[in-house]
Amino acid sequence: MSAFPVSRRAALLGLGAAAALPMLSRPALAAGRVVVGTWGGDYARLLTKNIEEPILKPKGWEVVQDQASDAPRRAKVLAERRLPRGTVDIQGFSAANIYEIGEAGAAEEIDYSKLTNAANIIPSMRYKYGIGHIYSGKVVMYNPKLVEAPVSFRDAIDPKHGSKIGFIDIQYQTVMVAAALAAGGGVADIEKGKPLLLEAKKAGARLYPTNEAFAQAMKTEEIALGMMWKARGVQWQNAGIPLQMVAPSEGIPMYVTGFLIQKNAPNKAGAYAYMDAMLEKSAQDAFAIDMGFNPTVTNATVEAALHDRIGFSETEQKRLVDLDYAYLARENAAMKEWWDKVFKA
Repeated sequence: MSAFPVSRRAALLGLGAAAALPMLSRPALAAGRVVVGTWGGDYARLLTKNIEEPILKPKGWEVVQDQASDAPRRAKVLAERRLPRGTVDIQGFSAANIYEIGEAGAAEEIDYSKLTNAANIIPSMRYKYGIGHIYSGKVVMYNPKLVEAPVSFRDAIDPKHGSKIGFIDIQYQTVMVAAALAAGGGVADIEKGKPLLLEAKKAGARLYPTNEAFAQAMKTEEIALGMMWKARGVQWQNAGIPLQMVAPSEGIPMYVTGFLIQKNAPNKAGAYAYMDAMLEKSAQDAFAIDMGFNPTVTNATVEAALHDRIGFSETEQKRLVDLDYAYLARENAAMKEWWDKVFKA
């Protein structure tokens, strides 16, 4: 739909021009401009490849990416919430951050009637303030040459492995959740897991600042096991890093990346168009192939061989555990303080 009204005379002139030049292709009508907040790197590139170029651009949408890590973008959204108009229409965040921003009054409550693909969304991926785009689960990864196959989070942080254990600093929340599950607690009962983490650290477990640094340590065999999202593990396997993965017996915490619409978005229609495009079967199928994450729509088609690598069996699916986002939002400051001042000390 054009962003400006078209007069009858202009329309007739346009039809006449088209008739005079029947062999020329007709450019798509300008639908508008939509600004997307996203991480950079592969994710941003694949948004362009699988959503923006093939689906939105032919419909006349001009997409502009506002790339940054989640922390500065989250701060920006919250800082702009009192403005009449924000600077971004739609933002990509984890489900935990979507909950936090929504509860802070900075995200639009999703009107699912505005999405033609709404009926295909997996129920657990329908949030009040956002929609899941892709998901994976936290698993135990290990080098079979260096350690016996673990079966649980408890095995992954057993002090007997000493300096062969690796933790990722930026994943402090889910590491603490995994340790809680290992100790018999739950996703909203992290205190039980703290002693296990301290025992592993005392035994020589190593801490890496980023996912990439952890991957490099696995590649060089500096470490032999740790915890990571299965999708990222598949990417690392594709890159030749020697690792295998196990769905932990205690439960598989889910990691969901999705999108929210800023409450003061300049172009909410564009934001809904972007959401609808990300839910298209073609886009969801492509992300499964390109990133190793599972689709969040029921009509996606993932080949059996790929599903075996990126997905979870029927038995494992019963162990998938969604995080308690209200708990994490409430306790995050205390969790970070313990992690920095006690665990990392």
